Amino acid sequence: MRLRVLGVLSVLCLLVVFLVSGTILGSAARELTQEVQINRAASLNRLAQVAFDAAADGDTVRLQREMDTYSGLYGEGVVVRLQQGILASGGLEGDRPDVRDALSRAGLNVTDTALAPLQPFGSGSELIFRPFGSASQVLGGVVLDVHLETARQKLRERWLLVGAAAVALAAVLLLAAARVTSWVLRPVLRLNSAVTELARTGRAGRLPEDGPPELRELSRSFGAMARTVGASIESQRQLIADTSHQLRNPIGALRLRLDVLQLELQTTREREAAENVMAELERVEDILDGVLKLAAAEHRASEDSARPFSGGSRPAAQPADPFPVLQGEVERAAPAAGRAGCRLLLAEAPVPPAEVACHPAELGQMVGELLANAIKYAPGATVTAAVRRHQGRVLVEISDDGPGLSEQERTNAATRFWRAPRHAPVPGTGLGMTIVGELAAANGGRLVLAEAAPHGLSARLEFPAAPSVADRPASGAERGLADG
Repeated sequence: MRLRVLGVLSVLCLLVVFLVSGTILGSAARELTQEVQINRAASLNRLAQVAFDAAADGDTVRLQREMDTYSGLYGEGVVVRLQQGILASGGLEGDRPDVRDALSRAGLNVTDTALAPLQPFGSGSELIFRPFGSASQVLGGVVLDVHLETARQKLRERWLLVGAAAVALAAVLLLAAARVTSWVLRPVLRLNSAVTELARTGRAGRLPEDGPPELRELSRSFGAMARTVGASIESQRQLIADTSHQLRNPIGALRLRLDVLQLELQTTREREAAENVMAELERVEDILDGVLKLAAAEHRASEDSARPFSGGSRPAAQPADPFPVLQGEVERAAPAAGRAGCRLLLAEAPVPPAEVACHPAELGQMVGELLANAIKYAPGATVTAAVRRHQGRVLVEISDDGPGLSEQERTNAATRFWRAPRHAPVPGTGLGMTIVGELAAANGGRLVLAEAAPHGLSARLEFPAAPSVADRPASGAERGLADG
C-alpha cells in the first residue's frame, strides 16, 4: 500500500515539476528570442536609414562603412540593394536564393523581422529584411543574416540552470511525498497489525497516537475497543481455568467416595457398574487437565504476541539443544510404547548441535504430547523421533508408519475437542494437538502435520534456528539427513 500511494504521489510531483520547468523554459526561449529580435530590428532600421540617405545622395561609401562596421562587430552578414547595385558585407552574398527571395519581397514593400522561437540545440541563422524609400516609392531593401548561436548558448545555460533546479525540486517533493506517505500510512499499518493480533490472540496493546487527526482518533477508538475485547476474552479464559481448577476438588472427593463405595459392593454387576462410573470420572479428570493445559498455553501465546504492542517484557528462552529433551521424552514414553506394541526409534543427533530458543519444559510437554498421540493412535507402529535442520529452521519431528490421517483430518486435528471418528473408542480429549500448537506459537514456532512416507503421520515442530547456529555451515552428514 505504501508503494502504491508513494508511486501516485511521485508521479504527481514529477508532473508538477515537468509542467513548471516547461513553462519556465518556454518563457526563457521567448524572452531571448524577443531580445534578439528587438536588437536586430533596431540595427536593421539604422542600416535602412543609412541606405535611404545613400540612395538619396548617391554616395554609398558611408553605407558600406556602416555595413562593414556592423559585420565586424556582430559577425553577421548584410546585403543592401540600391538602384545603383547591390552592396554586401560579412560574407553574405546577394546571389543566394534565400537572399534574392528576401530582396524580392522587400521590393514589394514587405517587412519581415520576426524570428522563430529559439531552440537550445538548433543550428544555422535566420534572415530578416525590410524595404526603405519614400512614402510612394520603394528605393531598395536591406537583408540582415542574424546569427543565433550566442542566444542559443544563453538558452542552454538557462536550461541547465532550470534542469538543476527541477532536479532539486523533484528531490524535495519526492522526499516530502515519502514523509507524508509514512506519516499517513504508519498509523494505518500499525492499526492493521493490531487488528491481526487482536484476531489471533484477542489482545492488542495501546497504539501510538500519531498521523493525521482522523487516524489518531481511529487509533484511540480501536485501542478502547481492543482493551474491551481483550478483557472480555481474558475474563472468559480465566473463568474456564478457574472453573476447571475448582472442579478438581469435588471430583477428587467424588473419587474418594467411589473408592469407599466399591468396598461395600458385593455382586459382580455392582462392581462393573462402579468401574464404569470410575472410567467416566477419569475421563472428566482428563478433560479438566487438558482444559487447564490449554488455558495455560493460550495465555503464554497471547502474552508473547501482545508484547510488541504492550511493551512488556518476558525473559526470553536461551538457545538450547532440543535433542536431550527429545531423548528424555523418548525414554519416558518407552513403557507406554511397549504396552502398545510400538517400536520407538531415536535418530542420531545432528552435528553440530541444532539449537532453538524454546523453553525446555514447554518443549518437553510438546514432544511428550506428540509421542503419546503416536503411541495411542498408531499401536504396533514404528515411531521415530528426530531433530534436524532444514532451510534455516530446526525441526523436531515425531513420525510413525501407522494409518495416519487424511488431508481434511490433518486440517481439523488442531481444533479443540476434535477427534477422528475411527478413534472414538480410544480414550482421549481432543485437546492434545491444540495445546501443542499454542505452545509452539508461544515459543516462536509452529506445528505442522503432514503425511509420512510411505504412510503414517509426521508431526513437526518447526523453530527458527538460533543465530549462533544458523550462521554456521552444516556438515555433510547433516545435509544428507536434511535432504532425506
